[in-house]
Amino acid sequence: DQTPFHEPFVLFSFMAAVTQKLEFATGIIILPQRQTALVAKQAATLDVLSGGRLRVGIGIGWNEVEYMALGEDFHNRGKRIEEQVDLLQQLWTQPLVTFQGQWHTVPDAGINPMPIQQPIPIWFGGHAEAVMRRVAKRGAGWMPNYRSAADAQPTLAILDRYLAEAGRTRAEIGIEPRLNYGDGQPERWRVALEEWAAAGATHFTINTM
Repeated sequence: DQTPFHEPFVLFSFMAAVTQKLEFATGIIILPQRQTALVAKQAATLDVLSGGRLRVGIGIGWNEVEYMALGEDFHNRGKRIEEQVDLLQQLWTQPLVTFQGQWHTVPDAGINPMPIQQPIPIWFGGHAEAVMRRVAKRGAGWMPNYRSAADAQPTLAILDRYLAEAGRTRAEIGIEPRLNYGDGQPERWRVALEEWAAAGATHFTINTM
């Protein structure tokens, strides 16, 4: 891949210092590649430095090479991310946490300073049914990567089913699709915006690659 990417926590820390209103959203961090407590600390620090302007978008990724390079297990990433989210939310809302999971042990420890947002909103990327279940149960929002709202309808139906099981509705979560700036056609962007808005989109990402 020839497209350059900056590490988002480092980039957003710089941007937080030179902005006042701009909000920041990672789109997305491959969470199972990273140490959970370290992500909790980095995100909390960024939330404090930015005045509570952070959303954390996460996913499990597809590139096994990245996992190998970081010394993490590619094959259990789906199960681990759910435990990671549970631990993140506790670390962002409790001064002291005692946590015993399958992959994480925290014996009466916490982060200081705590984030301004307690918890920092977690959004999920991905399209698998397991992702929809995670959004419904644990998520503040979903970051779909479908080309159009019509393409996303079957997955939105699955999401609605899991939201109902969790006692929630689509009005309680955010949806942030991606629009491709590289199409170069403002009329296409307008139509896509209207279609996604009708499907319940609350935010939009502009993909400039």
